[in-house]
Amino acid sequence: MKEDRFSTLKAGRRVGAVVGGIIFVLLGIVPGLYFGSYATVVLLSHLTGGPIETGILTRALIASGIILGLFCTAALSIVAGSLAGMVLALAGDALTSTLWPRRKQRESQTAATVN
Repeated sequence: MKEDRFSTLKAGRRVGAVVGGIIFVLLGIVPGLYFGSYATVVLLSHLTGGPIETGILTRALIASGIILGLFCTAALSIVAGSLAGMVLALAGDALTSTLWPRRKQRESQTAATVN
């Protein structure tokens, strides 16, 4: 029975992570690009003490900030989706165990006879 709950939670986490990845692809790429580049420009302007000048180093830093923003947005959406999937799987498992207690009793009886 404990293994069933573990497999249910594991499946919920996987489904949630896939849904979070799909949501990132559909809705998170543009904000990740925007916030990554904006945060880099703000950071560079604070570090230089004024407006930043265009150059190879500045462009490389902004590109790395964009990539970092994309990775952070992807990680956030995948972890949030995984957490939501696990919570929904746990709620579904708790709901089925309270709605169908005979099934739980039958499973515990079969586990007792096997052991």
